[in-house]
Amino acid sequence: MKKVRGIFLKNDLEIASMRQACRIVAIILQELTEAVKPGVRTMQFEDIARKRCDDFKVKPAFLGMYGFPYALCCSVNEEVVHGFPSDRVLEEGDIVSFDMGVVYDGFYGDAATTAPVGRIDAAAAALLQVTRESLETGITQARTGNDLYDISRAVQKYVEGHGLSVVRRFVGHGIGRKLHEKPEIPNFEPRDAHPVPLQPGMVLAIEPMVTAGGPDVEVLSDNWTAVTKDRSLSAHFEHTVAVTKNGPRILSLVD
Repeated sequence: MKKVRGIFLKNDLEIASMRQACRIVAIILQELTEAVKPGVRTMQFEDIARKRCDDFKVKPAFLGMYGFPYALCCSVNEEVVHGFPSDRVLEEGDIVSFDMGVVYDGFYGDAATTAPVGRIDAAAAALLQVTRESLETGITQARTGNDLYDISRAVQKYVEGHGLSVVRRFVGHGIGRKLHEKPEIPNFEPRDAHPVPLQPGMVLAIEPMVTAGGPDVEVLSDNWTAVTKDRSLSAHFEHTVAVTKNGPRILSLVD
């Protein structure tokens, strides 16, 4: 049995701090989603994210981490994750993914969502729906006594059951006083995976990244932006979830 490492929330104060960090992220993501429309330059989303971090007096978690130059990951269409905000103008029928994190009282919040730009076609709409529902399905498995890879199996089964693909290069993670804690949370069942029992106090950032084509990705010349190798559309949804004795508790909600 694999030893579990990473943070365990120890008391109500730590839980409250994690909850507030995640709540702030959820509010920012909601405001970003409301601002999505054709004709908007993606750099405007970066401006919104930074302003709201200033308003909440929190630190953008991604800015400067490993050299990342923005507060927000903004990925359009075939971009899977780590896309740069830019002068790119969104067009009717695009989809845009936002991944955002903040630091509040020494704790990290992290979440992601994908939004339609105006009216999108049926295939893109199905991609968003399946990705969102795969996250919800995975979260139901984040229960005391379950194994970490019950989450992975649930996501993979749901996605592939709808004829879509799970990205394997990027995975979810534990989260707490660091953005990336152990354990890693793949959205597929790894070969020769050793059991990792879920225990109360564990906090997990579960984040399916799903493509309409194949699972392979490549990183562009900016050394950050990951795109689908076949240039098919990709969607990304993420929640930070606490494992409790009463079941999973989603922390990254507005209310």
